[in-house]
Amino acid sequence: MPAGGTRPSVKAMNNRSAAPLALVTGASRGLGRALAAGLAHEGYDLILDARHAAGLQAVADAVSGPGHAVTVIPGDVTDPAHRAALRHAAQAAGGLDLLVNNAGTLGVSPPPALADYPVAGLRDAFEVNVIAPIALTQLMLPMLRGRGGAVLNITSDAAVEAYAGWGGYGATKAALEQAANVLAAEELAVRVWWADPGDLRTDMHQLAFPGQDISGRPEPETVVPALIKLITRRLASGRYRAAHLMPVSS
Repeated sequence: MPAGGTRPSVKAMNNRSAAPLALVTGASRGLGRALAAGLAHEGYDLILDARHAAGLQAVADAVSGPGHAVTVIPGDVTDPAHRAALRHAAQAAGGLDLLVNNAGTLGVSPPPALADYPVAGLRDAFEVNVIAPIALTQLMLPMLRGRGGAVLNITSDAAVEAYAGWGGYGATKAALEQAANVLAAEELAVRVWWADPGDLRTDMHQLAFPGQDISGRPEPETVVPALIKLITRRLASGRYRAAHLMPVSS
């Protein structure tokens, strides 16, 4: 059993296939779920992580196919033992080609002004949105270097714009972006991207606007083609907005 006592649910990953392998965190819903489906369509084998085991297994069942490997490892990315289990699964599969740091938290809901932001809540948000993805990236880098792999960090316009009430969340995403920026300068054999998907119709976005109708926001699936373009074309390391990668409508 991997470190942390978490036994993966594995579909057809007994031997390393010729398919590239991607690890997607926060894959049980929202953008993580949509991107997992998009990567499966592109021929990727998958390791999927999320805190909600039932939702995660539902995603795995939906994206699995003949000869297509999906490993499900429920857990919390802030837990070092869980991150070690993710590394073990990637090593057992023969190596990792793509790490998608998608798991994240809004923090306090609804987002308060910085003058009123609980310090404990801010600390928790940094743990999830900054420390955990950096720590997971550290564990995966030896495999990614050896395979010319890539790291995709999901970020937000709140990292670079000043929106009232978004100081806590925005500060975590700004920190993640700068960490990715430095990593890109240090790891020349690995692509490092930080991508802003834009406002989407997700549970997290609903938490930011409790009681409000967010049905006008696009579904997460609408931006997956942009992220797939970034990944499959192996664009240069850097910051990207999904809106700028989408096909131009005629």
